Amino acid sequence: MTRPVLLAAVSAATLAAAALPAAAQDTECPVKVGVLHSLSGTMAISETTLKDTMEMLIDLQNEKGGVLGCEIEAVVVDPASDWPLFAEKTRELLTVDEVDVIFGAWTSVSRKAVLPVLEELNGLMFYPVQYEGEESSRNVFYTGAAPNQQAIPAVDYFLEELGVEKFALLGTDYVYPRTTNNILQSYLKEKGIPEEDIFVNYTPFGHSDWSTIVADVQDLAADGSFVGVISTINGDANVGFYKELAASGIDSADIPVIAFSVGEEELSGFDTSNLVGHLAAWNYFQSADTPANEEWVAAWKARMGEDRVTNDPMEAHYIGFNMWVNAVEEAGTTDVDAVREAMWGQEFPNLTGGTAKMLPNHHLTKPVLIGEIQADGQFDIISQTEEVPGDAWTDYLPESAVLVSDWQELECGMYNTETDTCVQIQSNY
Repeated sequence: MTRPVLLAAVSAATLAAAALPAAAQDTECPVKVGVLHSLSGTMAISETTLKDTMEMLIDLQNEKGGVLGCEIEAVVVDPASDWPLFAEKTRELLTVDEVDVIFGAWTSVSRKAVLPVLEELNGLMFYPVQYEGEESSRNVFYTGAAPNQQAIPAVDYFLEELGVEKFALLGTDYVYPRTTNNILQSYLKEKGIPEEDIFVNYTPFGHSDWSTIVADVQDLAADGSFVGVISTINGDANVGFYKELAASGIDSADIPVIAFSVGEEELSGFDTSNLVGHLAAWNYFQSADTPANEEWVAAWKARMGEDRVTNDPMEAHYIGFNMWVNAVEEAGTTDVDAVREAMWGQEFPNLTGGTAKMLPNHHLTKPVLIGEIQADGQFDIISQTEEVPGDAWTDYLPESAVLVSDWQELECGMYNTETDTCVQIQSNY
């Protein structure tokens, strides 16, 4: 190469580099994405699919050129449904693997386990599953539903559309079901349901003997009242629960069940012939009839096989990952603080025909869908709302009704509107 040509090439390269934000020039390739989902243990039935989803999303983005000119690398770990191990694996991802972001967790107890590590090390995590609210961390974006985007609308459906008179709140014994059911008990009482008409029961992860509990639910209906079950049962315990319902001769016309943690993936392992008519509340179902969803489902099945199904937390990862890519490109860096600020106000089309928007409280706007189980394990969507803004703090617990989260203007996830003070920044509540 002659000297004039060489100088011209160097000048062109210098100008191209100067056109990039300074931080983008410092980005180390590959960009690393941590995938923190249980691939073994009681939650593997739900979380393995989310690992597969993240690998697919990363591959699709790499086909488009990656992010900031870098290939994206998935760093997959298995916290094995062991809640303390979630914290250990998070620390490992951030300090050893030096990932730029984490997508992971399912249960609230696993999310709570990683919060101190994320906040200590200033990591960033996208959490894709419906949860109990009552939290807003600077270091987490909550792409699943808050209670006002799932639990409250589900109860309204039971009350207003089905005329349910008594409620059985059945959950796995950890923070999500307990907090959600505390909110629902308060809400039901506000709606005129007496305390004696609300039956609450919790069982351990992996619980298998449901005969006594199902009998207790039947007893609730002994006086002829119309009883409905609100299920926050998680993981493989659902298999035994639905089998016992069928064995007891309970169908959806007698005692309908609406579940918050049972989707297409969980039903793929069931004999669903006896579950037809029972319900689930989510923000997405595979049966959503939109061009975007048709394309997503086709791509998933082409990659994973015709028998593999899509579900709600997958869509949450789909939205969250694409928002993160756009925020990184906008910020010109994978730096956590810069990306977090670029996330506020990000919009991305959801798969049900609307648009998701990231709010300053780190929650999304999401539609609420009620689906009815079909014999093939899919859901017939019988109700769908417009997008509902996610609420970090419920209006139905007195201590929470005065709180708001706003990281953009107030720089606080737990702001007391009565005292005009930020109660605390770290999420050790």
